[in-house]
Amino acid sequence: MSLSNNTNFHPSTFLLLGIPRMEAIHTWVSMPFCLIYLSALLGNFSILFIIRTDSNLHEPMYFFLCMLSAVDLIISTTTVPKILSNFWFCGREVYFEACITQVFLIHSLCSGMASGFILAMAFDLYVAICDPRIHSTILTHRVIKNLGLAIVLRVVLLLSPQPFMLQWLPYCRTNIIPHTYCEFMALIKLACAETRICRIYSLTAVFLTGGLDFILILCSYVIIFYTVFGLPSKAAWLKTLSTCGSHVCVILVAYTPDFFSFFTHSFGHHTALHILSFVANIYIFVPPMVNLMIYGIRTNKRIRDQFLQAITSHKF
Repeated sequence: MSLSNNTNFHPSTFLLLGIPRMEAIHTWVSMPFCLIYLSALLGNFSILFIIRTDSNLHEPMYFFLCMLSAVDLIISTTTVPKILSNFWFCGREVYFEACITQVFLIHSLCSGMASGFILAMAFDLYVAICDPRIHSTILTHRVIKNLGLAIVLRVVLLLSPQPFMLQWLPYCRTNIIPHTYCEFMALIKLACAETRICRIYSLTAVFLTGGLDFILILCSYVIIFYTVFGLPSKAAWLKTLSTCGSHVCVILVAYTPDFFSFFTHSFGHHTALHILSFVANIYIFVPPMVNLMIYGIRTNKRIRDQFLQAITSHKF
C-alpha cells in the first residue's frame, strides 16, 4: 500500500510514519531504543525471578513491584519490536485489527494497570508508615491478590468499549499515522466522522484510571508527610522519607510523560508532530527501564543484593 490518502471506511492496514522529520536518522535513533528495551527486559525479568525465588521478599511492596514489572514487560513487548522493525526494515504496515489491539493494550496497561499498581504501592506505604501495627493484618496475601485482580478488572471494564468505538469509526482521510506505534488520539484524528463522544469517553476513562489514582496518591502522601513531620526526631524524618523517595520517583516518571502526552494531544493543536511522537516514545520506553533502576536495583538494598548474588552465582 502506498503512502497516500485512503478513501475506504476501514483501511486494511495503517502506515506508521515513525518520528516525523527524523526519518533520516531512524537507524541511529533505534540504537538507544534497542538498548533501553533489552535493559528493560533483562532487568524486569530479573526482578520477577528474584522476588519469586526469595521467600524473604514475599512482602506487599515486592508483590506490587512484581505486578508493575509484569506490566512494564508487556508494554515494551507490545510496542518496541514493531518500532524497531519500522526503523530497521521499513516495516511500516500494521493491520487494522492489530493497530486497534495495540491501542487497547497500551492504554489499559499504561493508564490503568501501571497507575493502579503504583497506587497500591502508595497504600502499602501509607499503612506501613501511619499505622505499622496493623500492616501485616490488613495487607495479607489474599488482600494483595484481590487488589491486583480489582485493578485489572477496573481497566477491562472501563476500556473494553475503546476497540469497538475505533472499529465503528470511518477512516477516509488517510491511512498514515505520524507515530511509531498506534495511539488513540492519533487514530481519532484520522477519522472523518464526529469524534466528540470518543474524545469525551477517552477523557473520562483517563480520569477514572490514571487521574483518580493520581489524586488518591497525592492524598495518601499528604497524610504520610503529616505523620512523618510529627515524628520526634529529625533522624526519624529522614529515614521515613528515604523509604518514600523511590516511590515518588516512580510516580514522577510514570505520570509526567503520560499527562504531557495526553494534554498535548487534546489541547496542543499546534504542537509539532515530531515533538508529539518523541514524547509518545518517552511514554513507552522510559518507565519500564527507570522503574527498574529506581525501585528494583538502585534504591532497594535487598533486591540489589539478591541481584548481585544471582549474577555472581551464574543463575542467569
